Amino acid sequence: MKKIIVFLAGLFLFSFSQAQISGKQVDSLVQKSLKTFDVPGIAVAIIKDGKVILSKGYGVTSLNTNEKMNEHTRFGIASNSKAFTAAALGMLVDSGKIKWITPVTDIIPEFKLYAPYVTENFMIADLLTHRSGLGLGAGDLMFWPGNPDFSKEDIIHNLRYLKQVSQFRTKYDYDNLLYMVAGEVVARVSGMSWEDFIESHIMKPLGMEESAASYSRLKDKGNVIDPHVPVNGKVRVVARDINETLNAAGGIYSSVYDMSKWAIMQMNDGMFGEGLKQSLFSKKVHNEMWTIHTVIPTGENSDYKTNFAGYGLGWVLRDEMGHKVATHTGGLLGIVTQVTLIPDMKLGIIVFTNQQDGGAFVSITNSIKDAYYGIKGKDRIKEVFDKEQESRNYANKIVTNVWNEINSIKTKLSVDDLKKYTGTFKDPWFGNVIISLRNGTLFFQAEKSEDLKGPMSYFKGNTFVVKWEDRSLDADAFVNFSSDFQGNPNGIKMAAISPLTDFSFDFQDLNFTRIR
Repeated sequence: MKKIIVFLAGLFLFSFSQAQISGKQVDSLVQKSLKTFDVPGIAVAIIKDGKVILSKGYGVTSLNTNEKMNEHTRFGIASNSKAFTAAALGMLVDSGKIKWITPVTDIIPEFKLYAPYVTENFMIADLLTHRSGLGLGAGDLMFWPGNPDFSKEDIIHNLRYLKQVSQFRTKYDYDNLLYMVAGEVVARVSGMSWEDFIESHIMKPLGMEESAASYSRLKDKGNVIDPHVPVNGKVRVVARDINETLNAAGGIYSSVYDMSKWAIMQMNDGMFGEGLKQSLFSKKVHNEMWTIHTVIPTGENSDYKTNFAGYGLGWVLRDEMGHKVATHTGGLLGIVTQVTLIPDMKLGIIVFTNQQDGGAFVSITNSIKDAYYGIKGKDRIKEVFDKEQESRNYANKIVTNVWNEINSIKTKLSVDDLKKYTGTFKDPWFGNVIISLRNGTLFFQAEKSEDLKGPMSYFKGNTFVVKWEDRSLDADAFVNFSSDFQGNPNGIKMAAISPLTDFSFDFQDLNFTRIR
């Protein structure tokens, strides 16, 4: 539906007379973004001074159905779920059941990381701050792509095999698995599942009736987006990425209508309801969540005059034009979302899209911020698109050069040459991959991750390239074999070919040893 919520109609007319951006300007901005970034549907909400001044859907929920998007359409909010997990832990801190400094092993005795010192000193707060010393996206292949065969117990156990790449609490490297552990802390301390806690202690009090802690828990699936991915240059619907083990890191489904309630509560230090007489968590806990715990390098100074940035507890924090900003993004296969809160301006911006190109939500959010910051003359859509195109061209050049080199090889390896590479190879945390011969070609299959399968082409030396059968993955990878002293392949290392490969394809963390 294109209409805006009936009971807010009068509010819109009043609010936009005082606002820095009009409804028509937002309409024009979003329509241009839909076209520029080839996104089927976008939902936007703007909150100002404690009121929702815009809540609207644009485009369609799915290219298969062409159902119109509206403000009640549900999206997987992905990593915006992390702030809910932080809030749940904060509520348990308020109740005196845990402290931020409580050792994780006090709650989960089997929790163990690679370095004993880190394990012994790992606090609950450390689960939320991306400063563990693990590498970017470490271990994400245990939940991505598709639905790999790893339980929560498996993942918690396998954390001990992931080596630290930096010193504990010294460097920001985004992770997902430790938020799964944080969800398990919520479950063990509260005596109920993370999903039940989020729905009963956060969503129900806030009146988030359209939301659920996971896709499977949605009571009504009639107005839910389909995820979309460019495949061979054309955007199409792909299978929904559902993995219940990672709900605490990215499983929530919600609408911009419901998320506005969450945003308003956040900008009121945990207070909500009539006259802000109810409290979800204390101001002290909220301050802890919105305090930088891990520094994030800011790079060059931006148009927004950002000097400092960091990660709090479930939120990215930075300064812009002298204002404190709390924000987060989220991404699943075919879905990306962004929530941006500027509390001293009482401004909130929520943008959800059903295509995984982040350019749309970035350009829309920045354009709305520009209006309130008084920044003029910036075409954020063009700016973001041009940067994306530059990155794509660079990445495409790298990938094209690899395939050109493969296709230029005149002498193909014989079946006998290829046979020596076949066998079963085991990684300590990811498990087995089977390299076999199919129709004279090597074939890669991960035993616990059905989606990671595809033919392998010879590249050079002992290196091959695996081309995943599921082309929506966009993550083809090098497969390099090591050899023993007799020249027989005895191990595998991997790396993504394209620099734009999603970091959750953490091939670089794999270290396979031949077992047969």
